[in-house]
Amino acid sequence: MNPNNQNNPSDPNDPNDPNNQNNQNNQNTPNNQNTPNNQNTPSTPNTPSTPNTPSTPNTPSTPKSPKSPSNKHLFLPQHGHYRNLRVYHVTEAIYDLTYLFCQRFLPAFGDRTVDQMVQAARSGKQNIAEGNQAAATSSETEIKLTNVAKASLEELLADYEDYLRSRHLPQWDKSHSRFNAMRNWTKSDDFLTNYAVKASKMSDEEMANLVITLCHQAIYMLTQLLKTMQQRFVQQGGIKEQMYVARTGYRQEENAELARLREENVALRQRIEQLEAYITQLINPSDPSTPNNPNTPNTPSTPNTPSTPTTPKNY
Repeated sequence: MNPNNQNNPSDPNDPNDPNNQNNQNNQNTPNNQNTPNNQNTPSTPNTPSTPNTPSTPNTPSTPKSPKSPSNKHLFLPQHGHYRNLRVYHVTEAIYDLTYLFCQRFLPAFGDRTVDQMVQAARSGKQNIAEGNQAAATSSETEIKLTNVAKASLEELLADYEDYLRSRHLPQWDKSHSRFNAMRNWTKSDDFLTNYAVKASKMSDEEMANLVITLCHQAIYMLTQLLKTMQQRFVQQGGIKEQMYVARTGYRQEENAELARLREENVALRQRIEQLEAYITQLINPSDPSTPNNPNTPNTPSTPNTPSTPTTPKNY
């Protein structure tokens, strides 16, 4: 025995070395042929396929709700809002100035003129708003209320003229030196924002002539507005006429749609009859009364060719 082998460690890669741990493990493990993993495991039997479940019948579709009328059948006329009218803002200024005028220059008690002037100024403003909002359902009410607003301003104009005449104050006309300047100021965009500040420093003569000028402007604008309302009524008619036109137009469209659906229904019934006859022919081909496939043209049938004899097999 070589003594040097006692001092040398075993080589793990040497297959003949008994000290090699890998060789010991290989000797202890059984052969791969005896391992249960390599044994033929019995195949699992084929599970029978599940039977075809019958398909659920098609549920009938819910009927469609009737078609709602489109916007072209809406009969309520759409008008601009009264706050977009300049005449409304002018009458608003007339009311504010009249209220301030009565507080400064007319007695608070014992004079009915104060209430009448304030109410006339308020009526000129409020009837414009009410008439504009009533125009959607009644052209007659719109015209009436607009004319009431115009009449109220005429009444207020007469009250201011009476005030100047009874107190021997001049009423400014085109020949007055301050008339053009005041009229240009009332037509400017700056007027509607600062009239209250300047009016608080005016005298009764200046303030009365200012409101008179505004009344003339508002009456003129309301006169033009009434002409526009009359032309619109002649062209478009009243609410009853528009309701009738909208209703008859919608009914005409509905009748046309129903007529189209009836024609489509007749065509579908004819198609169903053809398909039923074709299905009957497929089930009973010997029945000569059944028609051919409605989707394919009638082709002549090919003659029966004799079958070839079978050759015996050589074993």
